[in-house]
Amino acid sequence: MSNNKYDIAILGTGLGGLVCGYILSKNGYKVLLLEKNAQIGGCLQTFKRFGVKFDTGMHYIGSMLEGQILHRLFSYLKLAEAVPISQLDKNGYDVFSINGQTYRYASGYEQFTEALCESFPNNSKDIRRYVQQLREIASASPLYNLRKVEDNVFIEADYIKTSINDFIASITDNTTLQNVLAGNLPLYAGVKDKTPTYIHALINNFYIQSAWRIIGGSDTIAAALARHIRDFGGEIRTNSEICEIVCNDEKATGVTLKNGEQVEADYFISNIHPQATINMIHSHLIRKVYRTRILNLENTISNFTVYIKFKERATPYLNYNYYFYENEDVWTANNRRKGDPLKSYLFMHQCAENHQQWAQSAEMIGYMHFDEVSQWADTRVGHRGDDYTAFKRATAEHYLDVLEQSFPGIRSAIEGYETSSPLTYRDYTATKDGSMYGIIRDKSFPTQTLVSQRTKIPNLFLTGQNINSHGILGVTIGAALTCAEFLGLNKIIEEIENE
Repeated sequence: MSNNKYDIAILGTGLGGLVCGYILSKNGYKVLLLEKNAQIGGCLQTFKRFGVKFDTGMHYIGSMLEGQILHRLFSYLKLAEAVPISQLDKNGYDVFSINGQTYRYASGYEQFTEALCESFPNNSKDIRRYVQQLREIASASPLYNLRKVEDNVFIEADYIKTSINDFIASITDNTTLQNVLAGNLPLYAGVKDKTPTYIHALINNFYIQSAWRIIGGSDTIAAALARHIRDFGGEIRTNSEICEIVCNDEKATGVTLKNGEQVEADYFISNIHPQATINMIHSHLIRKVYRTRILNLENTISNFTVYIKFKERATPYLNYNYYFYENEDVWTANNRRKGDPLKSYLFMHQCAENHQQWAQSAEMIGYMHFDEVSQWADTRVGHRGDDYTAFKRATAEHYLDVLEQSFPGIRSAIEGYETSSPLTYRDYTATKDGSMYGIIRDKSFPTQTLVSQRTKIPNLFLTGQNINSHGILGVTIGAALTCAEFLGLNKIIEEIENE
């Protein structure tokens, strides 16, 4: 073992790992973060093609006006001034094309209500009730309001045990309105009759308050957190892939890296997917029943993304996100199977500067099941063969043909494009089958599909999108829950309040 022993070793530098590193190093712990890739950040990673930067996972954020929840967290994490942002169109930050009709979500509770009432004038009471319910659900969670708590009650059980579609159906019997209210389900890969209400409610409430793009790429978040961690005395090491979490008869004692090096620590936090984490442990401390439960949890669907570079001054910048559904039932979006035509997608321009007039780049994201690329599952990045290259090219061309139908002439404005598949996502984020949002929460099995930050090893904890919830807000709050094992939750909340 190395003589350089740490208080806490954090495995993986996704947002959860970085926030844990920030909080714990800020509070005096000697922290080491280990990252297998050359670039830190997990889903905050970016890459450059055609001279422009593309986001890989964090596409837009919410609640960043002063006093709103993410702004308060960013202030505490010293991100508010370090991360430049641009507000999406207040009159329609999300635009939905559903079965040939267009609808929009506007910023602010009253504006959101009014915008939908324009499309559904006979359902104004339903829409107001929906907004009221969202606000009640969001305010019912102490963690999402940074209120001090006596226990770690996350949210009321009714919101965990009711599916999103049942919740929305209880609000209105207008099926078109039901689908519009569920229209941003790609933000959480919602599954009909499974995904609990609280996920939808917290996410929608988050964006309705205000919606923003990060100027210049989401890696600015990772870079700023890394600077602060180092300022607090923490260490971050890249190109340090972990092969095993080593245990004695009582606890974890270290990790073995791919290069053979071993690192000791008193405590460990894994920001790696729980299933991948469990596979690194060969100890009786992880009992068979726990191992089996974690390894058998179902994961959310993956995606195929086309990263588009536009010709200079060829297409006006769209200051909103565009969701397309060919059919009225938005829940069928994740039913697409191998060989089926693309019938739904999310299209977003990327923001390079404030008050942008012309688009430089965009991303088009569609659901894709892993079985479409499973024949190349045992290959690695850059060495998947000609058949895989041809598959990606054909898929991208089909995507762009579909995009052209909504944005006539857009193909002629494209200078070039890059693609990623579920394999790409799997290899860069270490999620099973390239899952976008990790483990599926199931309202019928709330206990079994909610993964605790605690494991069966007393000094090994988990963080990341599978703890609490996904997304920038869910992961940040989940990281606070993990750090609460060391500091106490109310101490962390008090620190946030005092910023």
